[in-house]
Amino acid sequence: MRNTKNKTGQELSYYGLSLLSYLRENHPDRAGDAAFIEGRSDAAAETYSYAVKNGQTHIEAEELASEVLFQGLHFSPYNTLVHILWNEFSEEIPEERTKEISLQILPLCSEVLDKYTLSDDFASTSHYDELYTELTGTVEILLEDGLQ
Repeated sequence: MRNTKNKTGQELSYYGLSLLSYLRENHPDRAGDAAFIEGRSDAAAETYSYAVKNGQTHIEAEELASEVLFQGLHFSPYNTLVHILWNEFSEEIPEERTKEISLQILPLCSEVLDKYTLSDDFASTSHYDELYTELTGTVEILLEDGLQ
C-alpha cells in the first residue's frame, strides 16, 4: 500500500488524498508541498462541515468543499507543456518522455508564465493562445540548446 502520510507523519484526510492525487497528475511541482495540501484539505473539510451544519445537502456541501480544495488549480501550466510537446514536438520528443520533460522544463518557463494571470478559466481566455505560442517558442529554443 502506498504511503498516505504527509511529511509530518500524519495520515492524510480524504481531502488531502484527493488533492495530492490531483496535484500529482496536474501540478506535480506542487505535490510535495505538505503545508499547502494540509491547509487546503483542512479548509475543504471545514467548508463541508459548515455547509452541512447550515442545512445544505451532503452533495451541495461536497461541491462547496471541492471548490475550496481545487481553487486556482484548474489551469495547469504543466499540462499545457505536455500538450505542446505532444502537439508540436511529437517527432522530437517520444510520447513516453513528455511528462518527464514537461516537469523538467516547467521552471525554465517561469518568465513566460509570469506574464499572465493564470486563473482557473485561463484556457478559455483570449490570452491562452498567446501563452501557448510563447511556450512553444521557449520549448523550441530549449530543444535547440540541447535539452532532452
